[in-house]
Parts: sequence; C-alpha cells; structure tokens
Amino acid sequence: MKTLIVFCIAVFSLAQTQAKVSDLHKPNIIVIMADDLGYGDLGIYKGVQSTPNLDKMAREGMRFFDFHSSGTVCSPTRAGLLTGRYQQKAGVDGVINANASHPAHSLGVDPQTQITFPKLVKTQGYATALFGKWHLGYRQRFHPMHFGFDRFVGFLSGNIDYISHYDRMEKFDWWHNTEKVVEEGYTTQLITKHAVEFIEKNKNKPFVLYVSHAAVHSPMQGPNSQILRGPNKKKIKKVDEQKVYSEVIAELDKSVGQIITAVEQAGLSESTLILFTSDNGPMKYSSAGPLRGQKGSLYEGGHRVPMIAWWPGVVASNSVTEQLASTLDIMPTIVSLTGAKLPDNHRLDGVDLMPTLLGLAPVDRVLFWRKGGLHFHSKKLIAQDSEKAMRKGKWKLVISPYYEQISLYDLSADISEQDDVAQKHPQIVAQLTARMKAWEEKILPYLPYKIQPQNTNMEQ
Repeated sequence: MKTLIVFCIAVFSLAQTQAKVSDLHKPNIIVIMADDLGYGDLGIYKGVQSTPNLDKMAREGMRFFDFHSSGTVCSPTRAGLLTGRYQQKAGVDGVINANASHPAHSLGVDPQTQITFPKLVKTQGYATALFGKWHLGYRQRFHPMHFGFDRFVGFLSGNIDYISHYDRMEKFDWWHNTEKVVEEGYTTQLITKHAVEFIEKNKNKPFVLYVSHAAVHSPMQGPNSQILRGPNKKKIKKVDEQKVYSEVIAELDKSVGQIITAVEQAGLSESTLILFTSDNGPMKYSSAGPLRGQKGSLYEGGHRVPMIAWWPGVVASNSVTEQLASTLDIMPTIVSLTGAKLPDNHRLDGVDLMPTLLGLAPVDRVLFWRKGGLHFHSKKLIAQDSEKAMRKGKWKLVISPYYEQISLYDLSADISEQDDVAQKHPQIVAQLTARMKAWEEKILPYLPYKIQPQNTNMEQ
C-alpha cells in the first residue's frame, strides 16, 4: 500500500511539473560555474567572504543545501555537466593534464560519440555560447566549437594567468572561437563582458549560455596583481594570498551581479533561469565550512558545493531545499525546459530539477563518486583503482581502493563525517556496497584505459 501511495504521489508531482513547464515557453538558461569555490565561501551559506550579489541572488531565488559536483576535480565534473551522465561514460575519469608529455593530456570528450546539451538545444532554435574555462580536451578534435556552441571565448586549460592568459605550462591560451587572440583584461572581467554582450545581442531569441569562470582557482591574482606567467612575468613578490583570494571572489561575485543586471535590463527576468554552482570543493584558500575535506576528497567537502537557482516569478524567492541533487541534473533540466529531444534509448544519469525548483516534494536519490585518472608512480604510468563514495538518503558510504576499508556516515547527525558507524549498520553497508559495485561494473568499461591491479604498472 505504501509503495502505491508513493507511486501515486510521484505521478501526480510529475503531472504538475509537466503542466507548469508547458506554460514556460522556451526560457533562456544561464549556467554559471565557479572553479574551486567551497560550500563555506558565500555569505548566504554562512561563509566569511563578502558576496553581496550572490547573497541577493539567493534571497531572490532558491538555495540548495545538499547539492554536489559529480567529480571532486575540474575535468570530470565538466564532462558530467556537458553530457548529463557520469563522466566516466565520456571517458573522463580524472583531470585532463596540461602537460603535453603526460598521457592524460591526450584525453578528452569526443563530440562524435557524446550527446551534449549545446547541440540538442540548437535543434530547438537556441543560440548557444561558452565563455571561460573548457578543460575537456586540448587537441583540436576536442575543441568546444565542435560541441554546438555558436560562440566560444576563453581557455582550454585547467587554469591560466588571470592577466597574461598563459597556462601553467607557459603556453598562451585565450581563444575566440577556433583562433588564439590577444585580448587584454582580467579574466573574470573579460568572461563577464562577453556574457553580457551575448545576452544583449540575443535578447530577442532563446539562448543557453554557459559561463565557466576561472575564479577562484589559482594562481591567486586580483585585477591589479602582477603577471605570473608568460614572457612578461615578473619576479614573484611575496603577497598575502588569502587577501588576494578575497579580491578574486569579489570579482566573481561582481560578475554574477552584472549578468543578472544584463538579464533584467534586457527585460528577460521572467523568461530566464540562472543556475550558479561550483565544479568541486575548495582549494586551500577557499572554505568547505562545516564539511570534512576539500578539492579532490570524497568526503562532503570535496563535492558538496553551493547551488543557487534564480528565476523570478517561477522559483519562489528566499526558498531553500534539502533535495539531494547534482551537476548531472543540469543537462536534464535544460532538455526539459527547451523541448530538446534525446535520441531513442539514450538515458541520462541526472534528473530534471524543475520539480525541486517549483517546490514539489523531494524524491529519493542515489549518487556515486569516484576518484580516478592516469597517474605517474615511480616514473611509470598507472591507472589504479581509487576511492569511491555514494549517497543514499542520509547515508554516505566512503570506500578506499579495492574495498579494503569501508566507512559509513549518517549525515543527518554527522555532516562533518567524524563518526564512522559502519560496524553498527552492517546490513546498510552490505546493501550500499553492492550498489556501488554494480555501478562500477557499468561505468568502468567506458574508460579509455583499464584499471590495473594494485602496485603494477600500466603499459605505456
């Protein structure tokens, strides 16, 4: 009987959502992704940084308290965002390395085999653009202009000098579509400038805009900092990097405010959904708040991130949700709102966020994470098994490589993951571990390399 009631509620909620979405004719969608921004950074999340524009955005929209990046580092999350599926299915299990001599440099998302949201929405008459960071492949065949973006201004690498636009390998990395172009300016401000111009230019037709910031990733540079990379770099002076970080996040916050203002001035507020989030947890200058771990960790601090949704007249102002959700859910939401059609038998791993944004009842979710990728060990290339984790309801399972250590946390009572209760709940551990193994069996065959037994070397 209970199952029937839950099913009926789900069907009713779906019908409500479909009815409401049908009244929203092809809205514009803007996805703003920060880089390495922590759960405890924003003022509205009780952070120590001053973020008035993001705080205002949250007061005018919805704040998520249990939102997660699909990866704990840059490239995997961005692959999951682009495809709406676990990033391993796109062949991205770890960071795509900037060093051309590293085998992971040659990896990337293949536009010929992957279904991505830019191409899908173009079939519905949408204009598309990406401004900012790509990090899904350095080779020409992985270039973002092959994925359905009408316009790309930004960089291919994982991070660049905010002023000179050279990457960590001392290579110039600033593009206008498929050409490298010298464009003076502070990276955050340039990304914002192009985003605002795109909104103004396309205000009379629907658009999907992906604003992919360099901030708050290193190197720590404010608008007036010295150049650290490239031919004009100067000898590094000792600076207070924590203070500079405040400048970096202030520019990010200002950017969000300028993008929202551009939408308002174009008269598009009630027809535009803006989503703001981060690609993973914090680096050393940003904050995870009460959470354990940071960027690269499978504890909550590594992947629980801020998420704010803004859509006046549709998303209730000053609303909050405890719905378990993920960056994987952004593409299904875009597909739902734009009327785009997925190929037959192509299933996404994320879910449509519209029921949550409309304030309907939460749904039970299961999410998985895995740390992987290619690594050098003793100058040998290896692809070893790595940590993984999963969430189901209040339970968080964290597994060390090869299932040698399994920890269980009750996040409803222990958000900081300090009390391992695995021995108290062996049945739950067994159930969740079985689901984790079943998930791994599905995603590992997609990887372009095979996981090696521990302490053995992968052939180069």
